[in-house]
Amino acid sequence: MRLSFPCALLLFALSASLSSTLFAQQPPAPTPSTPAQTSAPPPAQTPPPQAQPAGSEPVKDANGVYTIRRNARLVVLDLVVTDTKGNIVTDLKRDEFHVTEANEPETILNFEAAGAHPLDPQATINSTQDLDRLAPNAPVNIILLDEFNTRFEDMAFARYSLKKFLERQPGKLDTPTMLIAVDVEHFTVLRDYTQNKDEILTALDHHFAAYPWQAQQGQWRSDRIGTAFLTLRRVAEAVIGHPGHKNMIWVGRGFPAVMWSNVPVDTLNRVNNAVQDCVNILRDARVTLYTIDPAGVQINPQAYGFAAGFNDPFGGEYQFNRLAKATGGRTLYGRNDVDAEIGTAIRDGASFYTLTYRPQNTSLDPSKFRKIQVTLDRPGLIVYTRQGYYLQRGPGRVDPANPSRRLMADLASADSSTMVYDGVPLSLEPSPTNPDSFTVHIDGKGLYWTPATDTEPRHTDVILAVSTFDKKGKELKSVAKNIHASASPDVAPTGRIDRGLNLVYTIDHDPKAVRARFVVRVTSSGRIGTADATLGQQASTPPPTPAPTTP
Repeated sequence: MRLSFPCALLLFALSASLSSTLFAQQPPAPTPSTPAQTSAPPPAQTPPPQAQPAGSEPVKDANGVYTIRRNARLVVLDLVVTDTKGNIVTDLKRDEFHVTEANEPETILNFEAAGAHPLDPQATINSTQDLDRLAPNAPVNIILLDEFNTRFEDMAFARYSLKKFLERQPGKLDTPTMLIAVDVEHFTVLRDYTQNKDEILTALDHHFAAYPWQAQQGQWRSDRIGTAFLTLRRVAEAVIGHPGHKNMIWVGRGFPAVMWSNVPVDTLNRVNNAVQDCVNILRDARVTLYTIDPAGVQINPQAYGFAAGFNDPFGGEYQFNRLAKATGGRTLYGRNDVDAEIGTAIRDGASFYTLTYRPQNTSLDPSKFRKIQVTLDRPGLIVYTRQGYYLQRGPGRVDPANPSRRLMADLASADSSTMVYDGVPLSLEPSPTNPDSFTVHIDGKGLYWTPATDTEPRHTDVILAVSTFDKKGKELKSVAKNIHASASPDVAPTGRIDRGLNLVYTIDHDPKAVRARFVVRVTSSGRIGTADATLGQQASTPPPTPAPTTP
């Protein structure tokens, strides 16, 4: 069997309507303005090697002395430690951990004990907005039902097992949990982050999975592999704005059965590149992947391919196993108590240690894999953490005339999803007089303003994509615009500034449109934020001022 991958694996299922209008002739450009902001800077993140963070340019003081500030790469490791019987170990101290990267010993700069960020019992999380506002550092669970690579009967057992697990939990879950279902044609957020167990159960009961007929036909293998990669990427891009740890529990087989020995070398290299891309973006989003196979003890080779019966439960494809292990997670399979496996993954997500260090090796060679090894002084313990990483280049330049397929795929994923992307903090303000007009406010902590030059003031670049949908969720229209916004003349030519951006946008009126989705991608970082608005409502107008009475 030979695979024929369309264009590139991560570009599966691009929105035709978006790709046909992206960067084409658009309505009048939104009006940018730059009000001063006072919000605090975001938590420290690991910038791409090529990205030049604000504050790295020379700054001249009153005495004519220049100071150059450089930001060093910081590695954040989340670790779960168990004994030989699989019991969680939570009493380890900082000096018991030892880290090497590329065989060089590293100095641990920060250390957090297991369970260091419990959710405030007084807080109640019912959405992504609640999470970012009330518990920005809290760990979360993301449960994903793989309905495109898993037999219908196995998926039914997985849903039964998930319900069985949830029914044993208290009414208010300790950890905010999101539920997602994915098939070849749909990516559905069944329930945004919530602590309400009953709401997750209700969402699960009201979700009717389609029969995965594509899984029965070999010509769909490439699309199913592409769907797996694209799903991992779109989830990571959506949750990257939340600095807390994310435990992603993938219930399903991951990849279809493929005889990789018969796959052309160039195709295999593209698969390997896609695997590494997913590992990197999951790392940047602080996502640990757990994969749970719902097929149980018995493997039917006729259903999943002969390789599944002899090699591993994920269709004979070793790469999906490696995805979980590379992110510090585990692959759980070969048991009929899937509910207990779900519980193991959730338990691990609430019991991790966190440590940070700055690598001694300052090389920026992206081709070298930086292997991470963590050892403990206490014998007989097992450490689960990510295996290493490749350095990533910064986001590619945006070409308005010929945008890259990766850029279009990222925008299409955010546009067509109902998942909240919080990589860029956004808020919407409807016009008081025009129901089709909105002001999109981009918080200053999500932007990067370039230093001024002799010919150009400080500026920031973003892409704004706006889509409208009817009451059935069908996309009616989608447009996108490159926006180059300059700062006002009173802004210092260099140094860090925390300045937001307001974009006024008027949607073409369509009586069928009931919802609009605004997607903002910051060019310098590649991060994406989304905001949704309900259409068809009359704008609120102030009551007329009564005429003065005549005495």
